[in-house]
Amino acid sequence: MSTISSTSHSASSTTTLSQRLVAAIGASILGACLVYFAGFSHIEAVHNAAHDTRHSAAFPCH
Repeated sequence: MSTISSTSHSASSTTTLSQRLVAAIGASILGACLVYFAGFSHIEAVHNAAHDTRHSAAFPCH
């Protein structure tokens, strides 16, 4: 009779400071691109979709 033993390893994901910094910078760039695209878009559908939100946040669009 043989006994099979298994050891459970917990998978812990550790992120380094540089990985978190790269993710934060990437998210900031993506966010800025989205804000400027919606804010200064000449596409009427995009402009109208975010028009009231931009004015309530004092973001110029005209």
